[in-house]
Amino acid sequence: MTPRPTRLSAAQLVELVLDDGSWTSWDVPVVRGELDPEYAAELVAAEERSGVDESVVTGAGTVNGRRVAVLAGEFAYLAGSIGTAAAERLVLAIERATAEGLPLLAAPVSGGTRMQEGTAAFVRMVDITAAICRHKDAGHPYLVYLRHPTTGGVMASWGSLGHVTVAEPGALVGFLGPRVYEALYGKPFPEGVQTSENLFAHGLVDAVLPPEDLQEIVHRALEVLTAPRDPDENPLAQSPDRTPQTVPSGDAWESVTRSRDDRRPGARRLLRLAATDVIPLNGTGEGETDPGLLLALARFGGAPCVVLAQDRRGQTRERPLGPGALREARRGMRLAAELRLPLVTVIDTPGAALSVEAEEGGLAGEIARCLADLVMLEAPTLTVLLGQGTGGGALALLPADRVVAAQHAWLSPLPPEGASAIRHRTPDRAAEMARAQGVGSASLQASGVVDRVVAETVDAAEDPDGFCLTLGEVVRHELYGLMRRDDDERMAARRTRYRS
Repeated sequence: MTPRPTRLSAAQLVELVLDDGSWTSWDVPVVRGELDPEYAAELVAAEERSGVDESVVTGAGTVNGRRVAVLAGEFAYLAGSIGTAAAERLVLAIERATAEGLPLLAAPVSGGTRMQEGTAAFVRMVDITAAICRHKDAGHPYLVYLRHPTTGGVMASWGSLGHVTVAEPGALVGFLGPRVYEALYGKPFPEGVQTSENLFAHGLVDAVLPPEDLQEIVHRALEVLTAPRDPDENPLAQSPDRTPQTVPSGDAWESVTRSRDDRRPGARRLLRLAATDVIPLNGTGEGETDPGLLLALARFGGAPCVVLAQDRRGQTRERPLGPGALREARRGMRLAAELRLPLVTVIDTPGAALSVEAEEGGLAGEIARCLADLVMLEAPTLTVLLGQGTGGGALALLPADRVVAAQHAWLSPLPPEGASAIRHRTPDRAAEMARAQGVGSASLQASGVVDRVVAETVDAAEDPDGFCLTLGEVVRHELYGLMRRDDDERMAARRTRYRS
C-alpha cells in the first residue's frame, strides 16, 4: 500500500531540516506590475491562505552547523505554481548561493508553471535551469527533495537536476499532471506510475525518505561533498601506510579459483567496513537501474570520493552485468567531474551479459563510452581490482591514474575456460591458459597494468573483515596520494600509461 504523503508547509520543512534558530530569509517583498483584476484577487487570497507572498521561499541556515542555502516550495500558494516573480526569486537565490559557495538544497512542491501568466512564466524555467547549471559548474553540491506533488515544468527543470535526489514517500512525482492527462485523453492515468516508489524502482531517484529523515541524509551527503580536498587539512592524510608493500607471486589459476569463492568479500562489505558517510545512489537518473553496479558517495579515512563498484552479490547467471550498469557507472563519472571528487572504481565481475537484450541495449558502445569517459575524466581516479576481472565489463572500469589489485584478483579478456575453448577447442585447459596469459596480479604488476598488489596474508574468503580493513587503508593512502599530485602531471601520466 502506498503511504500517504505529508503536507508540510515550506516553513515546517525548513524548521524540520535546519538547526534551530539558524534560518535567515533571502526573500524581498514581491513587486508586481499591473495585473488582471481576477488574477490579482487570486494572489491576495493565496497570500492570506498560505501566509507567504509567493509560492517559493528562499534563504540559508545550517545543518549540523554547516551553512546551506534552501529553496522551498509552498503548495498552499496557488498549488506551488511558478510565475515570473517566483522564478526571479529562485534565480536570485541560486546565484547568491553560488557566489557564497554554499551547497544548495531544493525542496520543490508544485503543480508546474502558473497558467494565469502563460508562456511568460513557462519560459522562465530556462532561466532557473541555467542558474542551477552555473551553480553546479562552479563545483557546488545541488541536493533535491521532491515533495507531494511535484509535476510539470518544475519537475522538468530544477526538480530533476540534483546530484543527489530524494523523494517523499507516496508523493505524486512526474511530468504530466494526472488531471491534465484525463482531460486530454478522456481516461485516467494508470495508477502507481507517478509515485516516488516507482521512480526509485526505475532508477530516477536515489532514495525515498520521509521529511524527518531529510536532515540526516543532507548532513551525510555534505560530509562527503564538502569534505576538504587538500590533504594538509586532514590529519588522517598524514598517517603512514603500514600495509605490506611486498607480495609473493602466486599461481594464476589458484587466484582464479579463490576469486570465485562465494565467501569472498565484495564491494558492499568493503564499503561497510572500511568507508564512512556512505550514501548509496540509485540508477542512471534516466530510467534504468542494474543490481550489478553499486554507485555511492563515501569517504575513506576522511578522503571523499564517488564509488563505482561491480557488486558480486548483484550479478547472477539470470541477470549478469548489462549496459544499464555501465550507463549508471557513467552517471558516477559525471558526478565526479561536476563535484570535483576523486573517483574509485571497483572491478569484480564474471563478465558482462551475452544476450540479445545486451546487444540491443548497446553494451559494446557503453564499454567504449566508459573507457572514453574515464580516460578523459579530469578528476583523480583509482581502480581497485577486487576479484574476478572478466572481459569488457571489467575493462570498462579499468583506466585510472592508479590501479590497485588484491593478491588473488585477476584480469582477462575472457574467463580462462573461454580462452581455452578458443585456443584448444576445450575448456579443460583453463588453468594452463590462465598461467600463459598472465592474468594474475603479479603478472599484471610486472607488465605495468597494476601499480600495487595488496597481500592476502590470509585468504580474503577466510578473513573477509580483516582483508577489507587492510584494503580500505590502501584506498585511503592512494586517494590522498592522488589528491596531492599536480593535475597536469597526473593527466599526462594517465595519457601515456597504456602506451608503455
